[in-house]
Amino acid sequence: MKTIKYPNKNTWSELLKRPTQTVNDIENTVNQIFEDIQRNGDTAIKKYTNLFDGADLQSNLVTVQEIKDASSKLSSELKAAINQAKSNIEAFHKAQETEKVSVETSVGITCWQEKRAIQKVGIYIPAGTAPLFSTVLMLAIPANIAGCKEVVLCSPPNKDGKIANEILYAAQLCGVTKIIKVGGIQAIAGLTFGTETIPQVYKIFGPGNQFVTAAKQLATKYVVAIDMPAGPSELLVVADDSANASYVASDLLSQAEHGTDSQVILVSTSENLINEVETEINTQIKALPRQDIAQQAINNSKSILVKNEEEALDLINEYGPEHFIVATKNNDFYVDGIQNAGSVFIGNYTPESAGDYASGTNHTLPTNGFSKAYSGVNLDSFTKAITFQNITKEGLLNIGNTIELMAEAEGLQAHKNAVSIRLKDLTN
Repeated sequence: MKTIKYPNKNTWSELLKRPTQTVNDIENTVNQIFEDIQRNGDTAIKKYTNLFDGADLQSNLVTVQEIKDASSKLSSELKAAINQAKSNIEAFHKAQETEKVSVETSVGITCWQEKRAIQKVGIYIPAGTAPLFSTVLMLAIPANIAGCKEVVLCSPPNKDGKIANEILYAAQLCGVTKIIKVGGIQAIAGLTFGTETIPQVYKIFGPGNQFVTAAKQLATKYVVAIDMPAGPSELLVVADDSANASYVASDLLSQAEHGTDSQVILVSTSENLINEVETEINTQIKALPRQDIAQQAINNSKSILVKNEEEALDLINEYGPEHFIVATKNNDFYVDGIQNAGSVFIGNYTPESAGDYASGTNHTLPTNGFSKAYSGVNLDSFTKAITFQNITKEGLLNIGNTIELMAEAEGLQAHKNAVSIRLKDLTN
């Protein structure tokens, strides 16, 4: 990790850039694949699955037997772990359910709001170097609680045409209605347009690489919603002399091993702590099976020495991290002051990986600074808020003149007439 000492605020924008390509760099590829799949459906899906995943599939649909076989191949210990995580995630997301909100805004006028589930949702589960079956839990569980009727899961197959056993087990456990062997841009395009085997959905969820992120953003041009632009994983840790350097290093490495385009940042008021963490990283990384991936991510990452806590907090809010760990003598200062973060982990005994798997919060979070405007996935992500209103005769008499005056002032005579014609009948 490169260490930057006391950077001038004018340099923060450049200093905090993510190591990712811009959408412009990859949008041509995404557009071409979208257009091909829009025209040619499953024929194009099959072509890209062969090209990018090396799998020549006769069918891209996962069968009931494949799900049964996957379940039988998992250890009872792992199944128990998945079930415990499921229980915690369910508990946290069920607690987010809200009642109907109703209010009489004035005499005779009642307005209310109710949540309705999004009927058709698509879930994208990355595989590649690490099949993220935990993401199945994070997305399928709230979809099921919300009451989504169709939950379609797409995940890339390996060269043998298989999806990881863990992904299949978690999918059937959490109420996924259809599982399809397709990944990358082609999966997002399939969910956007629909094909012979892939249902068209109303909203697409799930993280992915830069190509998947760009594809999701393109999907919005075709009246398909997305959860957020969730790209390569990132973590920012703020720590001082009270922190355990080995813990901090382990957290930084836990995100660095996600992928070569991941980024981790350490912010500290203590140069001694930064040096200790650097030493720990160099030691711990040697024992990692994904050392090469983690090392490339670490090479893209930074340790930043700042003058004081106030400057640290300003810099963190400017960055807007996906994951934010606080390990300082004054944790409350950061917890109270953070404005831009996907999810916050507090204290020496709250590793970020707890949120990734089993504590209960959702790990599908905004990256690339989108935490300045986006929330992470939650129960509301799978619902829409519909408003209703019911106006009595008395209510329209009370509010009618207000509507007429406002409509006339805007030059919308038909709007005014819709009220006037009713008022005329009521007054007669």
